[in-house]
Amino acid sequence: MGKTKANATPGHTGFALRPGLALFSAKMPNRLAAEKSPYLRQHADNPVEWFPWSEEAFAKARAEQKPVFLSIGYSTCHWCHVMAHESFENPDVAAILNRDFVPVKLDREERPDLDRVYMNYVQQTTGHGGWPMSVWLTPDLKPFFGGTYFPPDDRHGRPGFVTVLNAITRHWAEQRQKIETGAEEVVQALRRLAAEGPAQEVANPAAPAKLLHEAAGDAFEKGYQYFYEAFDAPWGGFGGAPKFPRASVINFLFRSAALQGVQSELGADAVRMAAHTLQKMAEGGLHDHVGGGFHRYAVDEQWFVPHFEKMLYDQAQIALNFLEAKQATGRETYAWVARDIFDYVARDLTSPQGGFYSAEDADSLLRTGGKEHAEGAFYVWTKAELEAGLGADADFLCAHYGVKDEGNVAHDPQGEFTGKNILMQRQSLAVTAREFGLEIEPASVQLLACLEKLRAVRAKRPRPHLDDKIITAWNGLMISALAKGHVILGGAPAPAHDSRGGVAAAPEYLTVATRAAEFIARELYDASTGTLFRSWREGRSSIGGFAEDYAYLIQGLLDLYEAGFEIRWLQWAGKLQTKMDELFWDEENGGYFNSRADDATVIVRLKEDYDGAEPAANSVAATNLLRLEWMIGDGAVSRGEVAAPPKSNYRERALKTIEALRPQWSRAPQALPQMLCALELALAEPRTVVLAGDPTSEEFRSLAAVLHEKLGTRRALLCADGMEGQRWLAERKPYLAEMKPVNGQVAAYVCENFACQQPVDNPEALRRLLD
Repeated sequence: MGKTKANATPGHTGFALRPGLALFSAKMPNRLAAEKSPYLRQHADNPVEWFPWSEEAFAKARAEQKPVFLSIGYSTCHWCHVMAHESFENPDVAAILNRDFVPVKLDREERPDLDRVYMNYVQQTTGHGGWPMSVWLTPDLKPFFGGTYFPPDDRHGRPGFVTVLNAITRHWAEQRQKIETGAEEVVQALRRLAAEGPAQEVANPAAPAKLLHEAAGDAFEKGYQYFYEAFDAPWGGFGGAPKFPRASVINFLFRSAALQGVQSELGADAVRMAAHTLQKMAEGGLHDHVGGGFHRYAVDEQWFVPHFEKMLYDQAQIALNFLEAKQATGRETYAWVARDIFDYVARDLTSPQGGFYSAEDADSLLRTGGKEHAEGAFYVWTKAELEAGLGADADFLCAHYGVKDEGNVAHDPQGEFTGKNILMQRQSLAVTAREFGLEIEPASVQLLACLEKLRAVRAKRPRPHLDDKIITAWNGLMISALAKGHVILGGAPAPAHDSRGGVAAAPEYLTVATRAAEFIARELYDASTGTLFRSWREGRSSIGGFAEDYAYLIQGLLDLYEAGFEIRWLQWAGKLQTKMDELFWDEENGGYFNSRADDATVIVRLKEDYDGAEPAANSVAATNLLRLEWMIGDGAVSRGEVAAPPKSNYRERALKTIEALRPQWSRAPQALPQMLCALELALAEPRTVVLAGDPTSEEFRSLAAVLHEKLGTRRALLCADGMEGQRWLAERKPYLAEMKPVNGQVAAYVCENFACQQPVDNPEALRRLLD
C-alpha cells in the first residue's frame, strides 16, 4: 500500500553528514541474504548492516546501548522501494545507521502482529500511518519516535532522514533517561488501551440477549447510515480520494439487504450502493482489463489511476463481493468479473504446488535489459503501442477505454504517465457498439479478442516482481472465494489465458481450492502439535501462525466443506478452532489476541479492532464459531424435533468475542462492518439445510445449487451421505443419523427454529420451502 503520491516527493540530493563521519564502503551481502522473505532479500545488498527481527539484534543493542532502528515494509510496497533507493542504498546514510543504531528489517506480512503494535504507536503519535514504517526503539524494544516515509534530505518543511537520524543520535546521547521514561509511558498507555479498550456504556460478556439485540440493532442502523451518507453516488465507493476497495463494507451492505429483503426500500438501497460501487471499480483503472484482477487502490475518486500493486487478499475478497452481487442482482456481468479474478489468480498467483502467491509489485522495468523502474510500467499504454498491437481494431478499443494520443492521465504530479494511457471503460459496450455499427454480441466478441491480443503483447514486457511467499491467512481467504465461486457460478470456468498469451486448461474452482487446502495441510501444518505456520517460501517458515491465519483458514475450510462436502475439511476446521482457542483466547475479557503469549518480543498483545484491507481476526472468528455451532454443536432429538442445544463452547466464545469488541462496534460500527455481519448470526436461531444422498450425483448438485441462487439469510449446509461423514456428524448432532434419501431420491431437510420440515426431493419444492 505505502503512501499515496500526494504524501511524498521522491528525489535525491546531498546529505548533511556529521563532521568526522567515515564513509561506508561496499561489502558482501548482509544478514538478510539468509532470510526467506522476498522483502528482506531485497535489502540483502544494502550497505546498511541489517539484522532480521532476532535476539541477535536485540542483544547487540543491549550490549552497545544503542537504539534500534526498525524499518517495516513488504516486497511490493512502492514507497518502500523509493526510500530504499534514496536512503538504504546510499553508503553515507548507511554509515550513520551502522554506527549509531542497530538497524532491523521486518516484513509486515511475515509478522503482522509486530506491525500492528508499532503501527498503533505511529498512528497514535503522528495521526497517520503507512509503509514504509520507520520506528526507533530502546534496546528493550519500546518505541520512542516514529513515522513512515522520510525523504533523504530536508524538503517542503519536512526533515529529511539524515536530519532525523542525527537528531535522534544527539538526543539519545544527551537525554537518554528522558527518552526511556517517555517510551515506558507510551508502552504502558498502549497496554492500558489494549486491556481496557475505549469507554463504553455496556460491557458485559454475559449480557442478556435482549441487550445484545438492542445494541446490534442500533449498530446496524448507525453503520448503514454512515455508509449511506458517505456513498459517492456518481462513482461509487465511500468518501473521496484515495479510494480503497474495502470488501467488508460491501459484505455488510449485502447482509443488510439480505436481512431486510432485497425488495424492501432499505434492501434495494443497500444493493444499489454495493452493486454500483463494484460496477465502477470494474469499469475503472483499478481493474486490470487486460490481465484480470484488481490493483490495490485508486488515488482519485473515479477509480481511474491505481496504485498498481496486486494483493492476493484483495483478489479473494473482491471476488466474493462480485459473487454476492450476482446473487443480489442476477446480472451476469458480476459473475464475469469474478471469473476474471479467478482467471488471473490461477494464471499468475498460483504455485505449482497449489498454494497461492502473495502479490505482484506496482513497479517494473521500463524495458527488457534496462535498469530504470517505474510504477505501472507493465500496465500502461501509448496509443501507438495499442495501434501496433491491434491494427484495425485499435480505434474500437481506444474509444471504449478513453485512449488519447497525448495520454489520458490529466493529473500526474510525478510525471509518471506522460503520453501514457490507463485503460478505463469510458462508455458502455452498447454505446461503443452503436458507434461502430455493431450489435452487442459481435462487439463483445471483438472486445475480448482485442484484450487477448494485448495480453500477448504485454506478456513480452518485463513483469513486475512477484512476491512468491505463500501466506496461510491469505490462502484461507482465496479458498473461501473459490469455494463460493464453485457453488454460485457452477461448472468449470472459461479457459484461462497463460502469461504468454496462450490458452491453458482451467480446472474447476473446487479443484483449485482443494489443492490449496491440501498444500497448507502438507506444508504449513504440524499435525503432531495441531499448529499452523505463517508462510512458505523455499520451505516452511519458522514463524508460527497468528490469529488471522487460524481464523481465515477455518473460514476457508468451512466454505470448502459446504462446496464439496468432504468431511475432512470440517473435521480440520474444528481442530484448528481448538488450537486457536488455546493460543490466542483472552480468558479474562474474551476475544482473540493477534499474537501468542509466549513471544517475549511482543511488547503489547493487541486485538485487531478494525476491518480494513483484511477483516479483523475477531470478526472472522466470531462468525466461524457461530457456524461451527450450527454445524457440529451439541443437539438432541425429541419426537422428530431438534431440541434447542445447550450453550456450547462455540457459541459462548462467539458471544464473548462480540462483547469484547462492543465498545468499538457500538460506538463506531463503520470500523467493524464484518463484525456486524457476525452479529447477524449471533441473533438468529440456527438455520441448517441437510442434503441426504450422494454428493457427487447430479440430483444432489441440482438441489445444492438452489441454496446459492439468491442473496438471502445464511444457513449451515450439511451432507448426510450415509457414510463416514454422516456418522461423524451424527455423533455431534444425533438427529442427523436418521436423515436419509426419500424413495431413493436425494432429499433436502430444512431445519429452522429447532425443527425440521418434511424433506423435499426436487429443486422447485426446495425453492418454495426456502421462500
